[in-house]
Amino acid sequence: MTNEALQAYLHEHIPLSRAMGVQVVASSVDAVTLGAPLAPNINHRDTVFGGSASAVATLAAWSLLHVRLSAEGLPSRLVIQRNSMDYLHPVAGDFTATASLEGDWAAFTRMLARKGVARIAVRSQVDHAGEMAGAFRGEFVAFGGERE
Repeated sequence: MTNEALQAYLHEHIPLSRAMGVQVVASSVDAVTLGAPLAPNINHRDTVFGGSASAVATLAAWSLLHVRLSAEGLPSRLVIQRNSMDYLHPVAGDFTATASLEGDWAAFTRMLARKGVARIAVRSQVDHAGEMAGAFRGEFVAFGGERE
């Protein structure tokens, strides 16, 4: 899936991504990086609103799973089950969130094929100005055999 195709999908199916100015910086089956500008995500302190940072981190993690499942021809309905977010310092400008797998992909796909449902953990790192500004961890559930 190209960066352009992923971005078009996100903007069409998850309208919040368009409102937040989310752009796909890089996407592969190993990692997805999304970027977002400060302006539509600003808070009263002229920094990124915490909910925006969390949303972009969540979206990067979801996108990574979407890209991987699509690449393997495993149509699924993908939802987040739980997450945590650590905010390390304020973000006073444009930022990125890069997602990577934490869980065992082979076990996840075996369970999805066998039971039609599987869970996996994904991490996202929020960065600003070359520094890590936040850390996200989410657990996602895929329900097999269904199109997004």
